[in-house]
Amino acid sequence: MSSLGTPVLALIFLAAAAATWTAGGVLSRATDSLDIRFGLGEEMGGLVLLAIAGSLPEVAITITAASQGNLDIAAGNLIGGIAMQTMVLVICDIAAGERPLTYLVGALTPVLEGMLVVLVVSIGLMGALLPNTTAIGGVVSPASVGIVVIWLIGLFLINRASRDPRWKITMPGSSPGRRRHERRKPEQPHPFAASSTTRVALLFGFASLVTLCAGVALEESGNELATRLGVNGVIFGATVLAGATALPEISSGIAAVRLGDHALAMGDIFGGNAFQVCLFVVADLVAGKPVLPSAAGNLNAWLGALGMALTAIYGFGVIGRPKHTHARLGPDSLLALALFGLGIAGLFFIPP
Repeated sequence: MSSLGTPVLALIFLAAAAATWTAGGVLSRATDSLDIRFGLGEEMGGLVLLAIAGSLPEVAITITAASQGNLDIAAGNLIGGIAMQTMVLVICDIAAGERPLTYLVGALTPVLEGMLVVLVVSIGLMGALLPNTTAIGGVVSPASVGIVVIWLIGLFLINRASRDPRWKITMPGSSPGRRRHERRKPEQPHPFAASSTTRVALLFGFASLVTLCAGVALEESGNELATRLGVNGVIFGATVLAGATALPEISSGIAAVRLGDHALAMGDIFGGNAFQVCLFVVADLVAGKPVLPSAAGNLNAWLGALGMALTAIYGFGVIGRPKHTHARLGPDSLLALALFGLGIAGLFFIPP
């Protein structure tokens, strides 16, 4: 794309972002329909399917960037993108109405999912300090493998805790909404109810293909734009590119809140963030060397810490349950906005 003019590149980037938004909405509805038809619910398969569907833009960008040696873009999008995607909860908070989103959640499962995000990001940041000589077969970082193992264990434990909680809680005034298995009730129409399962599966596959192609276009045009504007690849990947790939989460998050599924909206954001870090294994295999120690430096360490801090703010919010909003935002969202602004500003003072 180096031969194209900057305005054309910008149009390609915007068109790819629009395609990501549209396909993300179709993916969300198709995933919900398949979830209901196959009875996946809150079991491992259902959550994995939802996580993969929501992370397809990141999959495309990771593979494209790693194959072309743009490791800073890949690492910046995976680690730095967590902070940007956590800020989707600010938009969900606005959509929630008069009460803060964290007041309405009424469940502790999102807190467990947030803790899993903190855990896998911590492993990623530690893995960035490992030398390349520790790579398995000279290709895959042990930290990348460790992230996947911890994610699978965490997913199993969260599923077990949600089905058979070892605690009882009461949150007066909360409105957590439907659990995933409760969306299979016959009296509640599901998306594409009039379509056959084969048609829904084909639609899911087509939307996935569109999302993957849009992700490639985002990475290609975005990388060229960042180079022309003199923007660091990590900063670009963690802000503009991460914002574009967060469009499906914004769409599905707003839809969940409007349906009253407040706990599901927050849990899906944290669940997608935790799965996203697992893509470092894919990046390692495509790049042919460990991506974490090759690309994750001061900037990604800063962004990773920012993502964990924002996750912790909303975890405190779910437990503390603030009752009042200011400008339709809860105090946790206001604090998250302030911290995110300071965190992005701080990127320009950190030596790369």
